[in-house]
Amino acid sequence: MAHSEDDIALAAEYALGTLEADERARAESMMAADEAFAGLVHAWEWRLGVLNQMVGLVEPRPIVWENIKAAIAQSVPQAPQVAPAAPPSLPPTEEAVVAPVAVPPESAAPSPEPGPLRPEPVVRPAEVAPVVDESNVIPLSTEARRWRGVARVASALAAALIAMLGLQIFAPDYLPDVLRPAARTKVVQVRTPATPTTPAAQYVALLQGQGGGPAFILTVDGATRTFTVRKVDAAPADAGKSYELWLISDKLGRPRSLGVIGATDFTIRPALASYDPDIISNATYAVTVEQAGGSPDGAPHSTPVYTGKLIETVPPPAAVQQQQKR
Repeated sequence: MAHSEDDIALAAEYALGTLEADERARAESMMAADEAFAGLVHAWEWRLGVLNQMVGLVEPRPIVWENIKAAIAQSVPQAPQVAPAAPPSLPPTEEAVVAPVAVPPESAAPSPEPGPLRPEPVVRPAEVAPVVDESNVIPLSTEARRWRGVARVASALAAALIAMLGLQIFAPDYLPDVLRPAARTKVVQVRTPATPTTPAAQYVALLQGQGGGPAFILTVDGATRTFTVRKVDAAPADAGKSYELWLISDKLGRPRSLGVIGATDFTIRPALASYDPDIISNATYAVTVEQAGGSPDGAPHSTPVYTGKLIETVPPPAAVQQQQKR
C-alpha cells in the first residue's frame, strides 16, 4: 500500500533515532500492525546503515563510568512541591449583607461609645473571559515536527554522501569493497627525444665533354642510393636520339645502363640500389647518345660524350664521429 509523506518521514526518523517517546511508541505499534510500514522502516535502516559502516567503534574511558556513578550518588531527591491553597472566594454580590444587632435593655451596662466607621467592603463582579474564535487556527506542531524530521533525514543523507565522496577520492581503502570505486588505469606516453642522426654520405660528379664545361651534374645519396641528374649545358639530343647514363667499373666487367636521361632539367631514379657502395663511389659515369628510348640490348652503341667520377661532399658517419671525438 502507498504511504503518506507523514508515514515516510516517521519511518525515516525512527531509523535515524530522532523520535520522541510517544512518536517512537506509535511507530513501533504501526510496525507491529503493518508489514508494509515495517518494510519501509527496514529500507530506511539499510540506506542509513552506511553511516555506521564509516564510523568505527570508540571505547569510552573508564573514568567516564566512574563520574556517572559519582554524580548519581551525590544527587539528593527533592521534596515534591505543593501548590498553596487558594483563598476562599466571596459571593458575587453588589452589597455586603449586614447581620442585625440585638439592642440590650436600658438596665444593662452602658454601651461603649461607637468607634470610627469602617468602609463597607466592595465586591467586584467576576470577569468573564472573552470568547475567541479559533476556527481559523491551524495546529502546526505535527507539521513542524514532520518537516524537522525530513530536514534531519535530508541533512544526514547529504552528510553521508559528502563523506562517501570524500573517502572515494582521498581514502578509498577505508570504504567497504562494495563502495570502493573501480580502479583506473592511466596510460602515460613518455616521449624520448629522438637521437640525432648522422647525415649520410653525399656524392657529386660533373659529367663534362672535351670542351671542359659541365653538361650534367650527377648527385648520389649514400643512404638511399638514389641519383639525380641535373641538366646544365648539354646540347639537346638530335631527333630520334636520347642521352643514356652508364656505370663503368672494373668489378662489373661491362658497362651497366642506369637509364635514359629525360628531356627535363632533372632526372631522378633509384637505379643504384642494387649496387655495392664501394662500386658506386669508385665507378666512372658516362653519357652516350643512343636511339630514342635507349639501347635495345643493354650495351652502349657510341663512345661516351660526357664522363665524370663521384667525389664525396659530406663525410661518412665514421669520419663524422672521429671528428667529434677530436
